[in-house]
Amino acid sequence: MASIIDNIKGGFARGSLLIRLIYINVALFLLVHIVAIILTLWNINPTAWMAYIDLPSDLGLLLRRPWTLITYMFVHYDVWHILFNMLWFYWFGGIFLQYFTPKHLSGLYLLGGLAGALFYVAAYNIFPYFADKQSMMCGASAAIMAVVLAITVRIPDYKVNLLFLGSVSLKYIAAVTVFIDLFSMTSANAGGHIAHIGGAVMGILFAIFWKRGKDLTRPINAFVDIIFTFFSRPRFKVRRPRYTKSSGSTTSGGRRRPESDYEYNARKKREMDEIDAILDKIKKSGYSALTEAEKKRLFDAGKPN
Repeated sequence: MASIIDNIKGGFARGSLLIRLIYINVALFLLVHIVAIILTLWNINPTAWMAYIDLPSDLGLLLRRPWTLITYMFVHYDVWHILFNMLWFYWFGGIFLQYFTPKHLSGLYLLGGLAGALFYVAAYNIFPYFADKQSMMCGASAAIMAVVLAITVRIPDYKVNLLFLGSVSLKYIAAVTVFIDLFSMTSANAGGHIAHIGGAVMGILFAIFWKRGKDLTRPINAFVDIIFTFFSRPRFKVRRPRYTKSSGSTTSGGRRRPESDYEYNARKKREMDEIDAILDKIKKSGYSALTEAEKKRLFDAGKPN
């Protein structure tokens, strides 16, 4: 069991950002089902708590649970749902990374999910058809649709091999997918299809603005980097300097003498300068730009003393 966990950790650590996002989705899928099993064993409704991670169409409820704008795009309940989504993400995400950076992928994933949420909530609160049809939504489909449409606009004639169909251009795959969503806006899964359209629109906008030299993912990536930097920055207590007379680091008996307050503060200052340099690099180029040594240094600095 320990070796399996170590292999999973190693795969996550060595994997690309695409693989890490897939790992996160799968891990949350398993966690949701484990929690549901535990609650069921105790005769507790296993679906009640899910209302706190799914995206509600009700505006009042959404205002009380704003975090669901993010959590919903990482949650799946059905095996086929997550399997299809992750395969779709793996295939098209891999093509996407041939033409864009990992930061574009993560930023567009979040923007696509948020755009899907906006379309979903807006539709349920604007169109009379949904007046008495409040619902909850989850899944990464809108986020993935943004990636699919972005790479399609970038390289529309790129061909992929499909089972039974052979070589097909991305533009035809995307067109069929979007048309299915448009014609399914009043189906049983209306909210999901509407969210897909929102993600698709975001993907198209990203690709169009990128061609004009503007990166729509820059603001959200900057925000994520600020959060990551805040929680990654190590914290330590600064002692009041007390200057002591000492001519060396060891005693006459060869044993290491206790570190003075002045030396402690000086050492911590050097460590903080080193960490600040690493965090500045993250702000400019992203976490993936760090060397293995820098990642280890940042990880070690975050450990409690």
